[in-house]
Amino acid sequence: MNMKIARFLADHQPATPCLVLDVDRVESNFRRIRDALPLAQIYYAVKANPAPQILDRLVKLDSRFDAAGIEEIDACIAAGAAPGAISFGNTIKKVSAIRRAHAAGVGMFAFDSDEELEKLAVHAPGARVYCRILVENEGADWPLSRKFGTTVAHARALMLRAEGLGLDPFGLSFHVGSQQTSTGSYEAAIAKVAMLFTDLRDAGVNLRMVNLGGGFPVRYRDEVPGIDAFADAIMGAMVEHFGNALPDMLIEPGRSVVGDAGVVSAEVVLVSRKGDDPVRWVYLDIGRFGGLAETEGESIKYQFSTAHDGGPVGPVAIAGPTCDGADIMYEKSNYRLPLALTHGDRVELLATGAYVTTYASQRFNGFAPLAEHYI
Repeated sequence: MNMKIARFLADHQPATPCLVLDVDRVESNFRRIRDALPLAQIYYAVKANPAPQILDRLVKLDSRFDAAGIEEIDACIAAGAAPGAISFGNTIKKVSAIRRAHAAGVGMFAFDSDEELEKLAVHAPGARVYCRILVENEGADWPLSRKFGTTVAHARALMLRAEGLGLDPFGLSFHVGSQQTSTGSYEAAIAKVAMLFTDLRDAGVNLRMVNLGGGFPVRYRDEVPGIDAFADAIMGAMVEHFGNALPDMLIEPGRSVVGDAGVVSAEVVLVSRKGDDPVRWVYLDIGRFGGLAETEGESIKYQFSTAHDGGPVGPVAIAGPTCDGADIMYEKSNYRLPLALTHGDRVELLATGAYVTTYASQRFNGFAPLAEHYI
């Protein structure tokens, strides 16, 4: 937790649960990624945190934007982004959303299926399109499974159809999974997409772009490679497979831009034991339904800070406040918190600037979504 956020919490003692996010940290993270990968165009993944304060700052930094829905496109344009700087990166889009985006001036769309390609041809004629291929997500704490992307053979067939349908077959994309901790995953994915890229170029398709997706990690409980390590791996693989004829490169960082810029401040509601079990149950006023959805399967392991840090600790399970048995964040991940912790204490969850506010439910059990403070 940086000093700016610590001072805000100390001075204002905002009601919990709440997110406090340092927008200056967002800027420094963005600049760090841009410096590490100067040949790549950065399309901020809006879904990570679409707060107007973040979008406003990124527009001033000449960021581009990866939008998952028409509402995110509207938010980017309201923040001052040029429609041509927005990619509609979701491969699953309503016809009404395609029409609105195209009418607004958005010119680049993702797809991974015959039907989506045909929808784009009818409702976004002339648009630049890029096909997403399936790649391995090994090494990702939050894998994206098989919901998105298609096989290399199918992607080839789709891209060969695109021009005949009146579209511009602009490029190919992949995503190695969110919170990806292995640089090798990018190297393997680039090798895979490069073979298809070359094959399609040889077949007469005017491909010009490779979208490497997002996935760059932030530090939670464990150390992770820094952006420079990922940049070295990416550029090494791109040069190896494309030589001096590098295509346009796009990246879609989200978590790595906003994740460590935010802190969730929560209150301990109850600390209890179940009989003689040495494991204490710590119940917070925020849980999986309050925005911590990425704790599902104990995938994303947030770091906790308390006023009792430095004292004796013991094993805990950590859960949310709702009357739902699924509202448990951690039971198997060997969390240990101070023995002095009790109800009424404040607890900070570090690096929670990404994928928290937008995952929060709307008054499940009557609980209001967490408040947001951008400083």
